[in-house]
Amino acid sequence: MDEQDKPGAQRAVIAQLLPELRAAARMLARSRAEADDLVQETVLRMLRGLPGFVAPPELAHDPQAALRPWGLTVLRNTFREGWRRARRERDHLEANPPEEEAPRQTDQESAHEVRDLARAVSRLPPSMREALMLVCARGLSHEAAAQICGVPVGTMKARVSRARRALANALAPVNA
Repeated sequence: MDEQDKPGAQRAVIAQLLPELRAAARMLARSRAEADDLVQETVLRMLRGLPGFVAPPELAHDPQAALRPWGLTVLRNTFREGWRRARRERDHLEANPPEEEAPRQTDQESAHEVRDLARAVSRLPPSMREALMLVCARGLSHEAAAQICGVPVGTMKARVSRARRALANALAPVNA
C-alpha cells in the first residue's frame, strides 16, 4: 500500500474494530451510554494519533492485527483516565457534601441472571474487570492481555483468577 492510501486504510480498519471496541467498552463501563462515550473518545484519540502510529514490524503486513492491540490500549487508558477523574470528583463530593442528599434511585430488581452478572462485573475493581474482559470475554491469551496492560503474565493470571473468584462469590446463592 502506498503512503497516500495508508491513512484511509487505517481509518477503515478502525471502523472494522468498532464492534470489538464496543464490546470491550461495555465490559469496562457500567452503562451503555458510558461505553458509547468511551468508544467515541477512543476512536477520536486513535484518529488523532494515526499520523504517529507505527505498526510493529511483525504486524506491518496486517493493519487490523497492528491496530487492534493499540486500539484496546487506547480504550483502556481512556477508561482509566475517566475512572480517575470520577474518583477525584467523588472524593471532592465526599469532602464537600451537598446540603441534602436525595435518595439514590435503583434499577428495578430483576431475577435475570445476565443482569446479575453485569452488576457483579461492574463491582469488580477496574484492573480485575479489565483482565476478565480481555482474557474471558475477548478470548485473548494471558500473554497478549498482559502485554496490552503492560503487566507481567503472572499478574494477569492472578487478576483473572481473583475476578473469577469474586464473581463466583457474588453470584453464589445466599444460604440463610
